[in-house]
Amino acid sequence: MYKKIALVLFFISSVASAQEIIKGIVVDEKKQPLLGANIIWQKTSSGTTSDEKGNFSIEKPAEFSILEISYEGFETQRIEVTSTESLTIILKEVNNLKEVTISKTKRSTEHSLYKVTNVQTMGQKELLKAACCNLSESFSTNPSIDVNFSDAVTGNKQIKMLGLTSPYILIAEENIPSVRGASQAYGLSFVPGTWVESIQITKGAGSVINGYESISGQINYEVLKPVNDIPFFLNVYGSQDSRYELNTHFNHKYSDKLSSTLFLHGNTRQSRNDMNDDGFLDNPIGKQVNILNRWQYNDTEKGWVSFLNLRYMNDEKQAGEVDFNPDTDKLTTNAWGSEVNTEKIEISNKTGYVFPEMPYQSFGFQNSFQSHKQESYFGLNQYNIHQTSFYSNLLFNSIISNTKNKFTTGINFAYDKYDEVVNVNFDQDFSRIDNSVGAFFEYTFDNLNNFSLVAGARADYHNRLGTFVTPRLHIRYNPWEQAVIRASIGRGKRAANIFAENQQLFASSRDFSILNSDGKLYGLNPEIAWNYGLSFIQKFKLLGMSSEVILDYYVTDFQNQAVVDIDANAQQVLFYNLDGKSFANSFQAEFSIELIKHLNFKTAYKYYDVQTQFSTGQLQKALQAKHRFFGNLSFETHIKDKGQQWKFDFTYNWLGEQRLPNTSMNPTAYQLADYAPAFAVMNTQITRTFSSTFEMYIGGENIGNYKQNNGIVQNENPFGSYFDSSMIYGPTFGAMYYAGLRFKIK
Repeated sequence: MYKKIALVLFFISSVASAQEIIKGIVVDEKKQPLLGANIIWQKTSSGTTSDEKGNFSIEKPAEFSILEISYEGFETQRIEVTSTESLTIILKEVNNLKEVTISKTKRSTEHSLYKVTNVQTMGQKELLKAACCNLSESFSTNPSIDVNFSDAVTGNKQIKMLGLTSPYILIAEENIPSVRGASQAYGLSFVPGTWVESIQITKGAGSVINGYESISGQINYEVLKPVNDIPFFLNVYGSQDSRYELNTHFNHKYSDKLSSTLFLHGNTRQSRNDMNDDGFLDNPIGKQVNILNRWQYNDTEKGWVSFLNLRYMNDEKQAGEVDFNPDTDKLTTNAWGSEVNTEKIEISNKTGYVFPEMPYQSFGFQNSFQSHKQESYFGLNQYNIHQTSFYSNLLFNSIISNTKNKFTTGINFAYDKYDEVVNVNFDQDFSRIDNSVGAFFEYTFDNLNNFSLVAGARADYHNRLGTFVTPRLHIRYNPWEQAVIRASIGRGKRAANIFAENQQLFASSRDFSILNSDGKLYGLNPEIAWNYGLSFIQKFKLLGMSSEVILDYYVTDFQNQAVVDIDANAQQVLFYNLDGKSFANSFQAEFSIELIKHLNFKTAYKYYDVQTQFSTGQLQKALQAKHRFFGNLSFETHIKDKGQQWKFDFTYNWLGEQRLPNTSMNPTAYQLADYAPAFAVMNTQITRTFSSTFEMYIGGENIGNYKQNNGIVQNENPFGSYFDSSMIYGPTFGAMYYAGLRFKIK
């Protein structure tokens, strides 16, 4: 098989013919480069994007001469290319144009027709639809990501993609893996939403460049760039449940090459709310301080760009019974309580060089050091983990004979030192050192018309996983105008951090048992899975309005899995390697349309078939709805001369019935039904923009006031044998309303 693939790639490369290469740079009116501007040949799907310096290089097909250049918030330009001279494209901001009629506004979430991978990009416009307090709360308006609470005690939100939880998703900050290992449970809540410039969501097997762990997809978020940032930004947020947040950042440009931004974030909640009268806090009280100093150096003449990030974060949470006092009740049976205290230090650097005379050739060097220390207890259960990590990635990009044939190659290194102590029904030290080194090669072919592919593979050596290869293949084909078909296949491998990834189970009376003992990590063997994907996008005009249909079907087939079994016994959680079948089938149909000018509607239906062979038989994954329905309606008034505008947003999420874990062995009073009922959650937000520098917003979450009954089993006796707060399928408290303001100095 591999020989056949190699022969195909060689044949494609050998028959590719040389064409004219058009080079240029995309800048704004202040001559600042624009990263990620779209450059495509009109009436085709062949295109590229600008790099950090605004540079681009694109081959010119003989039959096309009109380049279309677009960027969110800027006027789209169309240029006729009549020579191979370098182009300088200056885009004008939409807000600065007083008498320009914009016929089409760029969507807040973009689905590309010409990228090989199935990726969608959420811009700031989309992120601001839901107050966006942290990264875990940034996906409420995106149908591809499912968000729900992990338990009824910690207030922690978890995300799912293609029916699988976040450990199977590679979550990266500017392509550096960030939420992994010790940070899996709470890491998304440590990234303030106002720091994020955009989020790219890639379904299915990700690129081999970013690692071997991605199984169901990749989420990559971009932090605001100092070179493009404004001098000052302020966001103030307050909610009905006494959560208060302050986000601000200061930007200073020291020269035309050196810029820096200081990001500051703080949040607190001190009110003890118990809206559902179960004796437990609805949300934990606590506070978070988050500081990031980000530096950017650009030398456009010599081709250098570099980033340096210095971050410190401290997060303290207290949960449990309303009357719990940690000073007197910690680790006693006086009252049930929990504290999760986390301290994180991070230093990261990215340096890139683009050869001035060869813009298609570049290299990059990424480094990241992280210290993530968590000290926590849940009732009488204790869990402490300190992960010290170092990650380094060196990559080189170039072409083979012409820009139809591109490649990326490189090596990376990862080091993780875990100090992990678990004290539950047993007391054990799981401290260890994990390290890996790998090399990768990724080939890209694009015929500059209707077909492209990305074929990659990486070989890694891991001190626990051994030596292994992870291949990935992505194919794009445009059968007709404004349509694209994509197919993908890829293999992923990972070591499951079973305790860090399942911390919600500590908030129960369950006994923990690991049934395997011959594996390299917790006695378990590594997880291995193949992901297969097929997607179709069609953009069209319906009654003169821009519309879009998206169909996705993905299959994740596990060859091995670290099974988390909470069905065998309601008083136990069992960990063991898969013996049988485990798979996740996901289908999504999405439709969006601009109903009238400025009024956009988006809807989606999702079907999940997620099954695992447990010790008691083949079962549907618990707490996973088979059927989901999503709807979003957004409206914006026309922007007036001073930037005045109203924005309205409404989101509807319906979840079908979900299988609940087996509780038949419990006494009748503590038994749950076999299935949870279907329910709906509605969110809304209204924003009033008074000028280009000041706006206010109000909103509500779960405005239908839906509440799950029996969110905590045996809540009246949390030290009893049947106590469990992890049986969560929906909101455990009612509606929550919030308000805030944003202020800018430009």
